[in-house]
Amino acid sequence: MTPESRESAVRVLYERLESDAKEIISRYPKPRSALLPLLHLVQSEEGYVSDAGQQFCAEMLGITKAQVVAVSTFYTMYKRAPAGEYHVGVCINTLCAVMGGDQIWEELTEHTGVGHEGTTPDGKVSLERLECNAACDFAPVMMVNWEFFDNMTPESSKQLVDDLRAGKEVVPPRGPDKLCTFKQASRVLAGFPDGLAGEGPTAAGPSLEGLKLAREHGWTAPSPDREGEFES
Repeated sequence: MTPESRESAVRVLYERLESDAKEIISRYPKPRSALLPLLHLVQSEEGYVSDAGQQFCAEMLGITKAQVVAVSTFYTMYKRAPAGEYHVGVCINTLCAVMGGDQIWEELTEHTGVGHEGTTPDGKVSLERLECNAACDFAPVMMVNWEFFDNMTPESSKQLVDDLRAGKEVVPPRGPDKLCTFKQASRVLAGFPDGLAGEGPTAAGPSLEGLKLAREHGWTAPSPDREGEFES
């Protein structure tokens, strides 16, 4: 990218995002604390964090571009190339792996023809090998734009991706009643709710077994009211 084209791209971001960026910055006592949501904001516009997007964040926050790059390249949720409309993550951490996550990843990459951080030619789906998604009781799990898909198999994972590429309606088993795009998810992460947070179940099945047993046996948590109750 030439300096002239970069400057032009930054101006476009100012036109589209300056108002939202200022709103985000106003939420923090120090401007530079707004860097993470600003990066999500840029990603919601471009589908990744571009060179111009990094420059935009630096200028808005009064920090150097190098400081922005140090953060944007550290966290894996910020993409260095355009992500697909639906970003699909396959958990390959220990429990998901032994329950079939590794096989899902191998078959899904062969099925789509793209690997880690790759995007299908139609721009619909990108893939990522993810570490623990904190949903081990539903292993193996996948995520699409950070929404969970539980108890997956190689067959169901390929069907999921095929449905996404075909434009079919896909509904997460837990969470909202519809699946947002990657850009829409990034805008939510930037701090602009889409009003869907209260839709659908957030917990189910094995996640609730402990609560079920506690209720059956009349177990309750210790009361913190008495002074020193939790002191060692």
